Amino acid sequence: MTTQQQLALERCRPLRGSEHLLDLVQRSGLLTALPGWQLVGETVLQKEFTFASYAATLLFVNTVAGLAERENHHPDLGVGYGRVTVSYSTHDVGGLSRNDFVCAAKIEALTQF
Repeated sequence: MTTQQQLALERCRPLRGSEHLLDLVQRSGLLTALPGWQLVGETVLQKEFTFASYAATLLFVNTVAGLAERENHHPDLGVGYGRVTVSYSTHDVGGLSRNDFVCAAKIEALTQF
């Protein structure tokens, strides 16, 4: 079983094509390492984060943006006062890839401080 820490240590790699698409067993197995994250349909990995202030919300958004740039894997972000919804999907494979779970684990690591 892959742990959150193991996923967070991985790096995203360029993926193209449906051969990198995770099947249901793979998605479910990786999801167990990410508390609070959920599968939305078969193609999106998502979690909502809450914050005490708008400033803290924007700090989180900017930190996630920096992580996305470093990994070259960018989530969709829904931002409101005190909350951010992070949604991952790998468009170049047509659904969820390991990169989505790696980046989610990296975000979890950020929030544990």
